[in-house]
Amino acid sequence: MKKPKEKMTARAKNEAIWAWAFITPTILGLIILNFYPVIDTIYQSFCKTGDFGRGNTFVGLANYVAVLSNGETWHSLWNTIKYALIEVPFGVIIAMVLAVFLNKKLKGTSVYRTIFFLPMVCAPAAVAMVWKWLYHQQFGLINNILHINVAWISDPKIAWISIGIIGVWSVIGYNMVLFISGLQEIPGDYYEAASIDGATGVKQFWHITVPLLSPTTFFIVQTRVIGALTLFDLMFMVMDKTNVALQNTQTIVYLFYTYAFTNGNKGYGATIVVFLVVFIMLVTLIMQRAEKKLVYHP
Repeated sequence: MKKPKEKMTARAKNEAIWAWAFITPTILGLIILNFYPVIDTIYQSFCKTGDFGRGNTFVGLANYVAVLSNGETWHSLWNTIKYALIEVPFGVIIAMVLAVFLNKKLKGTSVYRTIFFLPMVCAPAAVAMVWKWLYHQQFGLINNILHINVAWISDPKIAWISIGIIGVWSVIGYNMVLFISGLQEIPGDYYEAASIDGATGVKQFWHITVPLLSPTTFFIVQTRVIGALTLFDLMFMVMDKTNVALQNTQTIVYLFYTYAFTNGNKGYGATIVVFLVVFIMLVTLIMQRAEKKLVYHP
């Protein structure tokens, strides 16, 4: 026989009401700002945008065929991968080295930490304006100091490297803070034992710091890869539409913006987004598989 359901007490009902009152705004926010846009984007990827952005027409897989057969899509994806190949490894390596030095008890470490973290709190527009001035071919600080005449962001051969340098500069502070928190979790006994055995600072770094910091490193690499593959704001504000190097630096998200908002073809733009999401999922799956072999869990 089934036991009769116990009736909720007045106190339990009151707690339940308050619980729903607190979580309802979050649930509504997730539905309106996250779940619905995802579903609507997938739906629009199967449609052709009507005149003046109204009256979508269902076209099946036509948008996917057009996106996958368009060389511009693959070229933009390759530009994005090139940017990630600069930003992720250099941003991680430089941040790790800085974190090791700033984790020691030295004078002014808090000041240096603040200085390196400042790019993370700067507005992207301000960052873009400063770097465009630094890279300016005629009046830029870099060319004037080095007494050279290099078109840093206008030369198609080096523009993508210049953008990558800005990306590295922007994320070093964030990566460094995460590395410092990871270093503080490593017991000091390991280093003391290694010093007694005669291990130098370099050997301690490679045999203690790097392995025990690998979970933090993997987290940073994974999040920064996703961030690099979705780059838009920096590219949009640094590279003008009239820039001759735009085609060699245009990211996949910038391509989405061009088709969806500049050309008004939201169906094609939505298809690019779905294509990028699938690509990021594949990259994430590969990294998750690699975690078992590359990450050391003590």
